[in-house]
Amino acid sequence: MARIKIIMGTLLLALVSIVLSPVPQASADDGVLRAGDVLEIRFPGEEAFADPFQIGLDGSIEVPEIGTVLLAGKPLAEAEADLRSQLNSVYRDISRFSIALLDRRLLVQVLGFVKEPGLVDLPASANIQTAITEAGGLAQGAQLDRLQLRRGESVKTFDYKAYLDSGDVAILPDLEPMDIVFVPASPLIGNVQVEFDARTLTAAGDAGEGGSAVKVFGEVLKPGSFAFKEGQSVVDMIMRAGGVTRYAGVEKIRVISEGSPSLFNLTDFLDTGNTALLPPVKAGTTIYVPISVEEVKAGVRTIYVMGEVAKPGAYDMTEGATFFDVLANSGGPTRYADTRKLRIIRTDGTVAEFDLAGYTNGVVGGPAPAVYPGDAIFVPEKADQLEKSWLTVAPGQAVHVMGQVGRPGRFEWSSEMSLLDLLAHAGGPTRFADPSSIQILKQDGDNAKPVLFDLDAFIQNGGQLSTLPRIEAGDTIMVPELPRSPSDMRSLWVRQSSERSIYVMGAVGTPGRFAFNENLHFLDILSAADGPRPDADIQAIRVTHRGESGSRVSKVNMALYFETGDETLLPHVRPGDVIYVPSHNRTWIEKKAERHVRVIGSVGAPGRYAFDDTMTILDLLAEAGGPSPEAWQEQIVVVNMVDGSAKAQSFNLVKFARTGDFSTLPVVRAGDTVYVPNASQSDWAIFIDGVRDVISVLSIFALIGAL
Repeated sequence: MARIKIIMGTLLLALVSIVLSPVPQASADDGVLRAGDVLEIRFPGEEAFADPFQIGLDGSIEVPEIGTVLLAGKPLAEAEADLRSQLNSVYRDISRFSIALLDRRLLVQVLGFVKEPGLVDLPASANIQTAITEAGGLAQGAQLDRLQLRRGESVKTFDYKAYLDSGDVAILPDLEPMDIVFVPASPLIGNVQVEFDARTLTAAGDAGEGGSAVKVFGEVLKPGSFAFKEGQSVVDMIMRAGGVTRYAGVEKIRVISEGSPSLFNLTDFLDTGNTALLPPVKAGTTIYVPISVEEVKAGVRTIYVMGEVAKPGAYDMTEGATFFDVLANSGGPTRYADTRKLRIIRTDGTVAEFDLAGYTNGVVGGPAPAVYPGDAIFVPEKADQLEKSWLTVAPGQAVHVMGQVGRPGRFEWSSEMSLLDLLAHAGGPTRFADPSSIQILKQDGDNAKPVLFDLDAFIQNGGQLSTLPRIEAGDTIMVPELPRSPSDMRSLWVRQSSERSIYVMGAVGTPGRFAFNENLHFLDILSAADGPRPDADIQAIRVTHRGESGSRVSKVNMALYFETGDETLLPHVRPGDVIYVPSHNRTWIEKKAERHVRVIGSVGAPGRYAFDDTMTILDLLAEAGGPSPEAWQEQIVVVNMVDGSAKAQSFNLVKFARTGDFSTLPVVRAGDTVYVPNASQSDWAIFIDGVRDVISVLSIFALIGAL
């Protein structure tokens, strides 16, 4: 009976709190609902209605237990009445049900030449520019003066470019829900989708209209179509096309205006300045600058320079000119030239090779090759770095770079280069590289001797450049790779030595072996292992120090560290150490008894539970699932160990629930035992069991007497 009263009192308090809680009021905005509106459905006690509901493009929302309900086009009061009517068939009490309009939104589709076409959700005050911005902005090739606003069957075209030029918002039509903003493609992009921008357009002209544009092509630097402007001459149009090239036949420029062709001699005009020589330029004029075949030099004194030089071409060779004179006159080799394999093609068909790089470095002796009129000097292009043949660089001048660098391979080596130069030339270490243990394999006669270098420490701490390992031709540099994940790339762990590893085991996100250096500490290693899992017992972390003499284990209480921030609580770890994070769910034999309290008897989950001085018997009973229905709550027994002897004290949970007097709570310490007896052990239960048969006999006699 006492338990029933407690339960009834708890229910009464809950009902009073519900009745007295404030009820949200409906919005005062009773306007007609439309697509995009955000509604709040207030239904106390139902978690399914906690989040707002937005009306979709079809004018409906998805209501739990009912399904799709059409609301667009209805006033707020009518929509509430419809929802109330449909919910009444599913829920028993909807007296406190109401809806409110939280926000007006615009659901608009932006299609066509925008970067992210599709549906956008906008504020009620948004305009066309806001919608285009939400769609990622205009894509290259969009036609700004022909934007369309489609609303149902009607289509309205407006000039978005005029708005951008003037800022006049009146040019932009107002938006409504379910509108479609369409951005058409410019007719200049043709029927094939290509990537271009303003620079691409101007490189081929200035995007003039096709009917009136002036077309300039041939031997000009920037052929294309240009907008027609009154008063411009042929020279003006050629200048707009970047001028003529060195091979242009300026004496025979062809001009076609209104279907009538004419020749224009630019040389005569420049010599005389007579404007009467300029043919008229009208809308649609075509100007063609031909190539001048007479400018291609040929003769008995001509020498040809081809390939990767700054100015390839034919040059008149004067008396006494040498190989270097001709090469310098052509601007010299470019950065892409392979200067080790220059070829001189003689007039008799023979070919002579010349190592210019070796000659300038003093490796190749003797005089430079002689050249004669009619010869051709060919400077080849370097082979691509990724596909370069190993024969291109002699073995005595090459260094091998392997492993985690941007471009591994064989590289030409010079004595003035350092290890940093070589790594930079190879693209530098990748993000998966381990720069702290770069291996340099040096040749020593027929033997190879490895040398380790910590590039990471050199970069972090600096130092003398003279301490960098000396690289010589024939050496091999290996940049090792770090294991990327201890869980899904287990084959890579063999690449990491034990002397540089920390072992993390137990209840962590990613247990395994992790690379370690002197700049890392205990928290870095736990973070690399994705930290302790939710079931981890962070009060009992153990660190085994393997590198020290004997066996030493550190105990780490991370919970105490998080409370105090005391860095001295964290151990100092070194390569080879093992970090073990135990789980709360380990078997009871792994847990020390002096840190736990036993809860036995009529409780939901009897067992051993972790206990500290901040907890009470109420916390302990709650952790054990609370007393079961058959528990004798008036006579809970607490067995304490005091000075090695057991002492028992009782606790009346029912009385505590009536009074709430915390002073009556018994003291519970780690190592104690809490026993919750069964109600069948009470005097009242024993009495009822003793008189049950007597009550049954009296009931039979009473029945006979009534008959």
